Amino acid sequence: MKAEEIKKLDKEYVLNTYGRYDMMCDHGKNATMYDKDGKEYIDFTAGIGVDSLGFSDEGWIKAVEEQLHKFQHCSNLFYSEPGALLAKKLVEKTGMSKVFFANSGGEGNETAFKIARKYGNTMADHQKNSIISLYDSFHGRTIATVTATGQDRFHKYFDPFAPGFYYAKANDLGSMEEAVAEHDPCAVIMEIVQGEGGVIGLDKDFVQGVQKICDDKDIILIIDEVQAGAGRTGSFFAYQQYGIHPDLVSFAKGIGAGLPIGGVICNEKLSGVLKPGEQGSTFGMNPVVCAGACYAVDRMNDEFLAEVRKKSEYLRNELGAIDEVEEITGLGLMMGVKLKTKKADDVVPELLKNGLMALTAVEKIRLLPPLTISVEEMEKGVAIFKKVLG
Repeated sequence: MKAEEIKKLDKEYVLNTYGRYDMMCDHGKNATMYDKDGKEYIDFTAGIGVDSLGFSDEGWIKAVEEQLHKFQHCSNLFYSEPGALLAKKLVEKTGMSKVFFANSGGEGNETAFKIARKYGNTMADHQKNSIISLYDSFHGRTIATVTATGQDRFHKYFDPFAPGFYYAKANDLGSMEEAVAEHDPCAVIMEIVQGEGGVIGLDKDFVQGVQKICDDKDIILIIDEVQAGAGRTGSFFAYQQYGIHPDLVSFAKGIGAGLPIGGVICNEKLSGVLKPGEQGSTFGMNPVVCAGACYAVDRMNDEFLAEVRKKSEYLRNELGAIDEVEEITGLGLMMGVKLKTKKADDVVPELLKNGLMALTAVEKIRLLPPLTISVEEMEKGVAIFKKVLG
């Protein structure tokens, strides 16, 4: 079909919940996408952090295809190999205990909330079930996870919200201490880098201070690694650069390298909290998705992560030298570019017209290129930035 025919079908039959750019993706390789007319685009989005190995990685395709020739799905009432292997790999990467698989970051965080609340309601020395998150956070779009999201713009129209969620200021330990004293939470949830909130990294002292509060008061510490995980920040999970030991780590996006996956990893203390029948996900632990994820996780070894850090340094140096760029925030290949005079909402469409796919986050341009992006692709992307920003 022609691009305009597809756009017409989309507008007629798909619920209008996305502000789509006027581009029709057709095929791609690594960090280069081509539209229906054959125009080349350098991808600095990775499907909002999903395509960690870029487009059409041959090893990933082979892993997925091999599983497809065996069987595509079975109920979680039966055992299957790919999910068990992936769980082992994730536990080994984190030193934690057990994994629950779902399909999205929202589901992963929902599961974390259920584990924390059951622990707080049944296993603490007194019943407690409130959850504290941070202002400017983002944790999903279900009613519970959007309630935990500390941004008013995501709350408009959707009340009444789930009860028991409260907020503290990011990088303000006093605010967290006040929230804990007032609400006696069962859990605190944080992103190490607040993606939708403006690609803002948390201060190490603050994160470690929250860890101490949680340790002292038997509060479950949940780290949301949905966007920052899977090698995105130069370590397998971002929290591993902060010297902390969370109780629950939610994941999604880049773990699957292009197919839908999500879930949560728990420590030994919480490994027996949920019992059969208390949580489930029909498509969670799907063998095809898990086969691809096994390949992706295996790729993310020390050498791979060192390359991510090198690429991050290159992009920061090159983009930071542009006069219009005021500041670059974030960690690794999760970057927020703050501009001096131009608006990100105006610049991103101009970048696209010139052959570069980028995102926004509040007032910044958000960059999440594939972790496998080549030097040549980065150079092309930087050149487009310089052309558009002057």
